[in-house]
Amino acid sequence: MKAKQLNTSELEIMEYLWKLDKAYLKDIVGLYGDPKPATTTVSTVLSRMCDKGYVGFEKSGRDKLYFPLLEKENYFSTQVNSMITRFFDNSAASFASFFTKDGDLTMEQLNELKKLVNNKIATKKKK
Repeated sequence: MKAKQLNTSELEIMEYLWKLDKAYLKDIVGLYGDPKPATTTVSTVLSRMCDKGYVGFEKSGRDKLYFPLLEKENYFSTQVNSMITRFFDNSAASFASFFTKDGDLTMEQLNELKKLVNNKIATKKKK
């Protein structure tokens, strides 16, 4: 499923649902820091997210058990690809160059990135 960019409120709820897998409204509200948003506010955002197809629910008596329909990995992949297209002329190499040049990466993080790239190269060569 392709999704538009989630707004801040939607993303926060999605992060809770990705973490919990399934949750009642009270469980989601309980994860917010103080001051917690009004339950009605969270309920309204969840309702809109259900209408958009990002979240589903199962009726459980008078309550709803919410669960994500939008997969975390797919969402973030779409967002990163969109950013690469918009800001780096659709060049993953330019993105990586910016990330490594302007990021404050440790040697361990750079070696981890190198390992990921080498693994991807090996996988591509096998195909």
